[in-house]
Amino acid sequence: MFKIVQYSVYVLLLLCVSCAKQQHSSHSAVSCAFSADSAYAYIAQQVSFGARVPGTEAHQACGDWLINKLAHHGAQVRSQHGTMINYAGEVQPIRNIEAYFEGNTMYAILLCAHWDCRPWSDEEENYDDRFRPVLGANDGASGVGVTLEILRQLSIRKDRGEFVPSVKIVFFDCEDMGTPNHYTGKDRENTWCLGSQYWAKEYKKAISNSKPSVCKCQYGILLDMVGAPSATFPREYFSVNYAGSYVELLWRTASRLGFGRYFINQTVYPITDDHYYINTIAGIPCVDIIDYKTNSSTGFAEWWHTQQDNMQHINKQTLQAVGQTVLTTICSK
Repeated sequence: MFKIVQYSVYVLLLLCVSCAKQQHSSHSAVSCAFSADSAYAYIAQQVSFGARVPGTEAHQACGDWLINKLAHHGAQVRSQHGTMINYAGEVQPIRNIEAYFEGNTMYAILLCAHWDCRPWSDEEENYDDRFRPVLGANDGASGVGVTLEILRQLSIRKDRGEFVPSVKIVFFDCEDMGTPNHYTGKDRENTWCLGSQYWAKEYKKAISNSKPSVCKCQYGILLDMVGAPSATFPREYFSVNYAGSYVELLWRTASRLGFGRYFINQTVYPITDDHYYINTIAGIPCVDIIDYKTNSSTGFAEWWHTQQDNMQHINKQTLQAVGQTVLTTICSK
């Protein structure tokens, strides 16, 4: 694995040069540093609530914690409540968590992840385990944890008077409510990513009605499953198709920072993830940074949607690679 200790001095020096050029500030390099330890702690805190399945006490408690944490780092926060029709044709309550962090740009950069857990471990070999919820350390909590740490770093930069972009953060609910493998009813379309579908429709409606309170987004970055030890992030097809220039920017930044082994130059099949609806409904060019395995039968890690999606599969080196890449990219003028 990549040894962050061996290369930390090199990476920090590289960031110092980059940030100094962009911000013309004597202390820019320090505040550009992403902390994997902090992101890891945010992930562990989410997992400590238990499986954040919509409608459970763990889901409610974690959502309240996320709102408090976002506000603590200087963002304006609200819960967006709504409903969607789920795979079984039932009304599914939605609780998206939105935050706005005002920076030095007119348009915001959208940073997003899903915060819910899958109610079923339907990729488990053991049949009885397939009906237990997924703990979701990587599939959900990792993207949220990295985003929270990015916001913390932006807050530090802002307090120092440095350049920061305006950022819109959305933690989507009900991403993992897609049709379970054991369901025998009529197959419905668009059963995954219910929270982002709802948010995208409301965003488009607000933009169309020219609501003065709406925060317009220049582009978006979705973080999904970004904590695994052996993670690789290829260029996902929908991301390239709708947000190709931002894919190029992010992957070049990763390469420059020494994270090319994670951000690989390979385009892979389209993935139905939250970014698809942000691109196609909201009209915001959005990139999906997602761990994808070309040599896997599912396309994902062997413990995806199983009981093994826990903290043992969260790696600080991977968190550092993703968090530093995104933070450096969005803080570039």
